[in-house]
Amino acid sequence: MNTHTIDTDTPAIPADDYDTTAFFGEPDVIATVTNTTAPDAVPLPSPDASTAELLTAAQEAGRRAVPAPFAETALVARPLLRRVGLPVPDGPLSYAIAPELTIRHAHPAASAVGSAGCSGDDDTLLVTGTLRRVPWARAATAVVVLATAPSGPVLFTLTPDRAVLAPGGNLAEEPRDDLYLAALQIPAPQVRRIPPELLDEARLRAALARSALIAGAAERCVELTVAHTTARTQFGRPLSRFQAVKQEEARLIEEAALVRAAVRAAAAPLDDGGPAARFAVAAAKTQASASAAEIARIAHQLHGAIGITRLSPLHLATTRLWSWRDEDGDETHWARHLARPLTAATLWPTLTATP
Repeated sequence: MNTHTIDTDTPAIPADDYDTTAFFGEPDVIATVTNTTAPDAVPLPSPDASTAELLTAAQEAGRRAVPAPFAETALVARPLLRRVGLPVPDGPLSYAIAPELTIRHAHPAASAVGSAGCSGDDDTLLVTGTLRRVPWARAATAVVVLATAPSGPVLFTLTPDRAVLAPGGNLAEEPRDDLYLAALQIPAPQVRRIPPELLDEARLRAALARSALIAGAAERCVELTVAHTTARTQFGRPLSRFQAVKQEEARLIEEAALVRAAVRAAAAPLDDGGPAARFAVAAAKTQASASAAEIARIAHQLHGAIGITRLSPLHLATTRLWSWRDEDGDETHWARHLARPLTAATLWPTLTATP
């Protein structure tokens, strides 16, 4: 399999300097960055890959800090486009869930019922509003947008060059761009009416994709920390021989394992849909976001001052943990989703019946 790698002389690359055209040089691979992460490219799973396989690939992308929208493409955008029968563009994709957009029909129906634009002769739309903090918008071939039109929930695609893009980023310097739309016309062939259930699925997919990335970054923190405490000596012996260090390392490994297990347990329920999917994904993102802060804390504590420098690869994992913790819903948001449907009468059956 051919791979594309980007070799850098410095351990970190600002997001604006990413050569995003190289990320999808081959249809089945995404490049990674050498000198800062593992040198191998992460292969894009086949179109018929299971959710479990997609999560495994996304976790590996998170572990290697792949500077590309791997999880957004493989776990969110592509499956949604296939579900509604829209063509899947080549290259990196992103998504935006934006019920706050103002949407009207571009070709109003000749009807006296309702205001102009509330119904149309076709599904061509006029969209106004802002898509905020779209992951990797500047590098995306297309953005999959889920919103609410006068006729109900809709899914449509747009290319970022049709909007006014305001660059932004998260703590890890990954692009999080705002797209401003002013009465942008979306042709009917790019629009699909969708059931509310698909809108819910999009939110679940986004949260689980982020959880898988967190699981990968957590694994990287474990690798780097164990390597550091084994190699670093103090008072004539490795740091890993000290009891306090052993206890913290055990806690680090435990938190990372909890995240991996929660993500793995959500794969099958997501495929099946329904309440079980909501429960499993809410549990996974709650655990992933809650563990992210503790994992980063322990990793930096055991690395000492070197861990906060740009020379150390640790920051590539921990800045992503801090960023991804809040994206697509933090632990408080998903804990509420997890607890809301549960009552004293249903709590125990839910806990014992859900895989």
